[in-house]
Amino acid sequence: MTIRTVHGVRLLAATGALVGLLTSCGIRATQVPTDFGPAPSMVPCELSVSDIATQATPSGMPVEVFLLCSGALVRVNRSVQVAEGTEDAQRRVVVAQGLLDALAGDPSDEEDEVGYSTAVPPGLTVSGPAPGDPEDTLRLSTAPGSLPKYALAQIVCTFADSAAAGDNGSVVLGSTGAASLRRYECTQETQSAPGEGNPPSEEIDGS
Repeated sequence: MTIRTVHGVRLLAATGALVGLLTSCGIRATQVPTDFGPAPSMVPCELSVSDIATQATPSGMPVEVFLLCSGALVRVNRSVQVAEGTEDAQRRVVVAQGLLDALAGDPSDEEDEVGYSTAVPPGLTVSGPAPGDPEDTLRLSTAPGSLPKYALAQIVCTFADSAAAGDNGSVVLGSTGAASLRRYECTQETQSAPGEGNPPSEEIDGS
């Protein structure tokens, strides 16, 4: 027997032993990688045309609020009830309270199915400026800095993009229990990664 033949016999024997070992352990040898199935699909965060068509048409003043989906802020349509003849100063507060209530409400069944959620707790209330505050101030019943980061991002971006705040893409927030105020901005970074940190803000003089 030649050296090459001896090596071939040893290789076959080793291969047979390995197959036998795998079989005895309950593992079947295979020639191709095991298929573990497709990767999980990403939540689309988009309502289908049929879902939108089946939703009831909201009554009142149409507004947009920011809900959470796939770790980002996404606009959804809502409405706020504002009585005719409401003065501008009070109108801002009424709109702001309606937005808070919309943020704290449960998403619709269609929205829930595609992954929408909210971090804004129920029961939050808002009032207008205290004496000496800038006229566009909104004071929350809970200090903004005490809110979860996702909730604060939702509120800031919703307020800053509505009739409740000024026209510069920011909102002045404080609490009813403290004099300090901060002007918050809703940036693209806040919208894409609301949990990374609080929205950018700067302290301003309050009452």
